[in-house]
Amino acid sequence: MTDFTSYSRLREFCLDLPPGNHAASALVAAREAVLTKPPRSLGRLEDLSAWLAHWQGSSPPRLQRVEILVFAGNHGVAGQGVANFAAGGAAINQLARAAGADLRVIPLALDKPTADFTGGPAMSEEEFLAAVSTGYQAVTPECDLLCVGEMGIGNTTAAAAIAAALFGGGATRWAGRGTGVDDEGLARKRDVIDRALRRHRGLIQDPLSVAAALGGRELAAIFGAVLAARRLPIPVLLDGFVCTAAVAPLFKLRTDTLAHALAGHVSAEAGHRMLLDELKLKPIVDLDMRLGEASGAALAVLIVRAALACHTGMATFAEAGVSDKPADESAQEPKAAG
Repeated sequence: MTDFTSYSRLREFCLDLPPGNHAASALVAAREAVLTKPPRSLGRLEDLSAWLAHWQGSSPPRLQRVEILVFAGNHGVAGQGVANFAAGGAAINQLARAAGADLRVIPLALDKPTADFTGGPAMSEEEFLAAVSTGYQAVTPECDLLCVGEMGIGNTTAAAAIAAALFGGGATRWAGRGTGVDDEGLARKRDVIDRALRRHRGLIQDPLSVAAALGGRELAAIFGAVLAARRLPIPVLLDGFVCTAAVAPLFKLRTDTLAHALAGHVSAEAGHRMLLDELKLKPIVDLDMRLGEASGAALAVLIVRAALACHTGMATFAEAGVSDKPADESAQEPKAAG
């Protein structure tokens, strides 16, 4: 078990990262090249198989154990909502079942809300590190693919504040309507964020201090889980805007920290697409979702499973008894009709 006792200890972990397995992804690429299809005709599906192999260190890659971790923090979250997960009545329960994934919901001090970040840091160093440790320790080493998400009403405000602190542009650039606030509510939200940015402007150069001052426990836990997955290593699918903001400090510490992570989707929240661009992440799914709960990441698991099914199930030209591999049909001249 890993407990982080200081920012310096955590920073060491963030900067000391293992690489992926190039030999495994090369084997996947070699097999893709001889499958019975025109070159690159499956597009990003081929990349997904190689990505899995690269971060699992296994060829062929596997998806026997897919886990979804949803971290719940107190930004006004209700206990009834967490109970709905446990009873199987939330959207993520249905999506996890469809994706063949194990779902765990991990509450973080729901009886103790984080502090108002316009007056001081949302979390002390101790509170932030404890939440990071909880997320880090939640990851199962035997997991083949990890999805991370969150639950917390109002945490798009924290996410927008983190994005603004790390990438600039203020609240006007990053703050959207979240779960649907009106114009007056959006103005208040932006004012709160800008006041927080002024209050904590001395912390902007340290991504860990930004995450503690402006984030929440569920965001810190996501940070920890994604860091653990990189060090194990396990490939990761990220969920929406809040989840992406939670791992943005990792990117600012070291730009290749998220090489093992892909964006499961791009949400309808205004800042998410911009944040993905900043992190150089291309979403797998774009369906205007904005639910959270790891719902977009869970949906992307189905795409990843399809990619692996094609990679392992298709025949090679040799297996199909085809001696000559056809060229890409798009490069061939059309045949005359009749």
